[in-house]
Amino acid sequence: MNFIEWDWPAYGKWLWVSEPAVAAIAFTALGIYLAVILLTRLHGLRTFSKISSFDFAITVAIGSVIASTVVLESVSLMKGAVALAALYTVQFTAATLRQRFGWFGHVQDNEALLLMAGSRILEENLRKAQMTRRDLRSKLREANVIHKDQVRAVVMETTGDVSVLHTATSDGPGLDPALLGGVRDADHLREQENVATGEDENADRRP
Repeated sequence: MNFIEWDWPAYGKWLWVSEPAVAAIAFTALGIYLAVILLTRLHGLRTFSKISSFDFAITVAIGSVIASTVVLESVSLMKGAVALAALYTVQFTAATLRQRFGWFGHVQDNEALLLMAGSRILEENLRKAQMTRRDLRSKLREANVIHKDQVRAVVMETTGDVSVLHTATSDGPGLDPALLGGVRDADHLREQENVATGEDENADRRP
């Protein structure tokens, strides 16, 4: 019977690390941690806000840079710090453009999508969001909804999060349509009796 010949010295490198490498990892982790603190103080808390899908992508990218810098020998501390600074600057620039130019936000982000208009499930939008009724029920439970008549609207946000707008009782206050500004197919809510009269939901798109 032929036995596999194990190259134990080679495999041992997967399990152990030398003392100099431990010191380098610890020093790099401290350095990149200080870089994150400094850059966050300079650019503000928007960095980790996940307000838009772009913010979420930047947050994931920052985490990847931090991990790569700490554990990979090919990525120096200086390279990691420069990469972080570049990502922070890109996000800061994008956030500034979103504030000054309304069209930039529409180009950068997908529109939020209405999944439920009151207690009515919008099946077509549910398919667009690649969600099932089971997924939707799970989100309703997370929001402590105990009856479908409590639901005013369910929206899939641009970040992929699901927002459930509901009241404690079925006869609670109506939904202000201004809250649905920028939500695709929000006009379905006009058919609902529990939608309050208020500001036009598309008012924030006007110049």
